[in-house]
Amino acid sequence: QVQLMESGGGLVQAGGSLRLSCAASENIFSFTSMGWYRPAPGKQRELVATISNVGSTNYAASVKGRFTISRDITKNTMYLQMNNLKPEDTAVYYCAAFGALGSGWGQGTQVTVSS
Repeated sequence: QVQLMESGGGLVQAGGSLRLSCAASENIFSFTSMGWYRPAPGKQRELVATISNVGSTNYAASVKGRFTISRDITKNTMYLQMNNLKPEDTAVYYCAAFGALGSGWGQGTQVTVSS
């Protein structure tokens, strides 16, 4: 099973930026898709952003235009650049990878945005 490790969370003021990283234990090109998720009311986790193995991206409406998902295949790492952060973005952010042979989740990294 793939091991995923998030980093880059922290405390930032509203309007600030953070970049999250998700390092995988194996070649990320083998996954059908990877993504970032966070808890939401009434849901276990909501999609924040996803990227497919061909580079197609998808974003939640609440983050579109502020967040950018990307990946570096040579480093087996996925990123989430978060700009213009808002207090409602405060959450634990989880990375996930999905493939034909299974899926994996990281332990999460805390992002706190102060007003």
